[in-house]
Amino acid sequence: MKTDARMKILVVDDHANVRVVLQDMLEREGYAVVTAGSFDEAVPAVEGDDLRVIITDLKMPGRSGMDLLSYCRERRPEVPVVMITGHGNVEAAVTAIKGGAFDFISKPVDEAELLNVISMALTESEQNRDIVSDFFHREEEFDTRFIGSTRAVEEIFRTVSKIAPTDSTVLITGETGVGKELVARAIHLGSGRREAPFIKVHCAAVPENLVESELFGHEKGAFTGAVSSKPGRFEIADGGTLFLDEVGEIPGPVQVKLLTFLQDRAFERVGGVRTIRVDTRIVEATNRDLQAMVKSGDFRADLYFRLHVIPIAIPPLRERRDDIPSQADHFMKRFASRYGKKIRAIPPGIMAAFLAYDWPGNTRELENVIERLVLLSEKGELSLQDLPVEVRGVARAGHDADFRDRVDNVARSAEKRLITKALEQTGQNRTRAAEILGISRRTLQKKIKEYGL
Repeated sequence: MKTDARMKILVVDDHANVRVVLQDMLEREGYAVVTAGSFDEAVPAVEGDDLRVIITDLKMPGRSGMDLLSYCRERRPEVPVVMITGHGNVEAAVTAIKGGAFDFISKPVDEAELLNVISMALTESEQNRDIVSDFFHREEEFDTRFIGSTRAVEEIFRTVSKIAPTDSTVLITGETGVGKELVARAIHLGSGRREAPFIKVHCAAVPENLVESELFGHEKGAFTGAVSSKPGRFEIADGGTLFLDEVGEIPGPVQVKLLTFLQDRAFERVGGVRTIRVDTRIVEATNRDLQAMVKSGDFRADLYFRLHVIPIAIPPLRERRDDIPSQADHFMKRFASRYGKKIRAIPPGIMAAFLAYDWPGNTRELENVIERLVLLSEKGELSLQDLPVEVRGVARAGHDADFRDRVDNVARSAEKRLITKALEQTGQNRTRAAEILGISRRTLQKKIKEYGL
């Protein structure tokens, strides 16, 4: 089945024939492909808004694929980078993954392997477009505002601060879009492994017949397409943290091997006989009910109890509506800055719609809606008419007094909490607190009096 041509991929290689071959492979599958022969030629394409995946040769004259990886981590961290490496450069490719590359492919490039990696990278790109982009620019200090600041979220991060320095296995649960990966990264940053790699595997995106190879690696000739030996993610994450996203999607036979690893911290590559031991911490996440899967026989009970050492459950956004104003304001400011829009605040009518809507896609959906509003805004004003139909419909339905009172109470509660935190962060310096909040000092003083602060 052909893919959506809007999925734009950049191919960077100093050999024209390699660029032509890769471009032909990808365009036959429906991808839109742009090519570059060097770092300098690649930069304009990297800056493009619609780029989804970058494929680059590791070794190039002048600035290398590693230089391009560093540039992309700084400028476009949400776009996955796939390295292409010749024989003998596997160690360098592994170093690239530890430095933030999504994966690597050995030359000669196998078409099936390339398409599988691209498919997984696109899934990664879709998940990480913006919320993870923020994370990469804040690695020194994790900001919980990107999850929320209600009591439930503060309790989550109290737990994170306690368990992060340990090596305990952690299971993070919650609906799609609530921020499970950000919590996993916070655990990594709070540990003694923070200087070591944080490696992610989206288990649902890996073809079932390749999950074992993806996790544990394979030897040359282990199966069709295994043109060279390749380390798996457990090996690459040695000394660091391996994040298994959607762990409930791991097929039964691989569950057995994962259980064995958790017990012995050792494994063999697919097709190999050498036992490999690593020091890798495991953090998992799922939006599925693993207990129900255990009862139905779809997930091993012994593996579940091995994974369920430290459980962290993230509530959906509809259960913590007090977080919506602060998250919405943050996303509005970020997108306004990105797209050069002068927008001071979210209008009350739009905020009322945000507070009334149930957000089945959680924070990620809220983020996407606000990006849409900012892009379509005119003269610095966000328009209710630019909301998606389902969100706008909630706003129109909420005309009764009880609804307005409920929205007002949530908004006031969130505003009071934000002001309190800003004052605490600035040591009660009202001028600096007003700057953080994006309001005038006079308005802040009125709010302090209004809320009895």
